[in-house]
Amino acid sequence: MEPVEKEELFKMIKMAVREALEEEFLERFLNNVPDVSDEEMRDIIQIYGAPSREKKPVYSETIDL
Repeated sequence: MEPVEKEELFKMIKMAVREALEEEFLERFLNNVPDVSDEEMRDIIQIYGAPSREKKPVYSETIDL
């Protein structure tokens, strides 16, 4: 195994830390989103209609590794 240069090691560590922080942020964000009560859900369905059975992604992104 050949040695890793200092800059490459720094980039790898930086990427790993960034990924860990993003995961932690997302987890904390989702844990702080309140659940919808039955009454709120009825209001949402009344205003916007029932959700369709077909699931479509709202957001999609391709990442090259």
